[in-house]
Amino acid sequence: MTAPARSSLADRWHAYLLPRALHPGAWWLWALGLAVAASRTTNPWLLGLILAVACTVVYARRGDAPWALAFRLYVVVGVLVVVLRIAFRIVFGGGAVGHVLFTLPEIPLPDFVTGLRLFGPVTAESLLLGFYDGLRLATMIICIGAANALANPKRLLKSVPSALYDVGSAVVVALSVFPQLAESVGRVRRARRLRGATGKGLGALRGIVVPVLEDALDRSLLLASAMDSRGYGRTAQVTRGARLLAGTCTILGLVGVCVGVYGMLDGTTPRYLGLPLLVAGLLAAVAGFVVTGRQVRRTHYRPDPWLLGETVVACSGVLVGALLYLASTVDGADLNPALSPLHWPEVSLPLLATVLIGALPAVLAPPTPLTAEEIRSAGARHTRSGSAGTTTGSRHETPATVEVGR
Repeated sequence: MTAPARSSLADRWHAYLLPRALHPGAWWLWALGLAVAASRTTNPWLLGLILAVACTVVYARRGDAPWALAFRLYVVVGVLVVVLRIAFRIVFGGGAVGHVLFTLPEIPLPDFVTGLRLFGPVTAESLLLGFYDGLRLATMIICIGAANALANPKRLLKSVPSALYDVGSAVVVALSVFPQLAESVGRVRRARRLRGATGKGLGALRGIVVPVLEDALDRSLLLASAMDSRGYGRTAQVTRGARLLAGTCTILGLVGVCVGVYGMLDGTTPRYLGLPLLVAGLLAAVAGFVVTGRQVRRTHYRPDPWLLGETVVACSGVLVGALLYLASTVDGADLNPALSPLHWPEVSLPLLATVLIGALPAVLAPPTPLTAEEIRSAGARHTRSGSAGTTTGSRHETPATVEVGR
């Protein structure tokens, strides 16, 4: 009686683990949850763990598409943000109160410039404050880069509601510009190496920038032609009052959502600017989207399904963001370590376990389809295995039969 149930459960588990591309919205919800968690803390241990979680999931579940290969550029931008924040603290000073590490010659400023100075004494507290702020911003950038590396921007455009199709097209094009530029730079550099160009410096930069810009222009023209051939921009006949109502609701809703999100992320704002305004903005935006969607003619061809894998991925990131948001409202001592007096930042085990929930997609999410490199390596292994089986079979018939059976 129990054998069929076990077999059905095993079949469902094997079907769940079949390689497939997840819904892009699931990866964006997961990444936004991690970004919200990073915005609620300046603890370097938690921020470092969020970075490790994002990088682990990306390298476990990304493919070989151009947007996936551009993740390292987001990491470089994050490192640059940290360096600039620390340099900003050194140049403009962070106050002479604290443990002075070194003193730079101070440049005198006019009397009307109050609260600002150039160089002077540099304290450990000011450098740590710059490092904490820069690391938080860098973590949020890398989380967004993780979503951009895991989610297909073209499939994301297909999943955008009809009312947001125009705005969604602009957003998707903007998100795909950075990966496409990275792909163009890599392709131009490979072409230069094949031609024997080994120059460096400004001369090499000029030889790379011009082909990259030309390639970007060609891609834009191809995109415009493709959109025009598919009838992009057609609208249904609706009354002027409906358009005015839809536009008003959409604008007011988006403004409410922006202010509400800012109120939730910034713990110093009044509470009525957080969740209440966010809910009101969402309701107004949804009403505007419903009315606006009636004037957009779109058809859906094979829409992306939302299955158990998407739910697991989205809930893991949203849960991390929600738990750290609640923890920041209750007790933010571990989330935002104080710099006066100067001490080593501490973190509790429950907070570490909360952040580790975001790493579940690296194990529980369905694997991505095989990349081109994996297909080539699998073909090479299959060829070597077949050659070995043929050689063995010429000597002994039985081992050859076993090898073919495998």
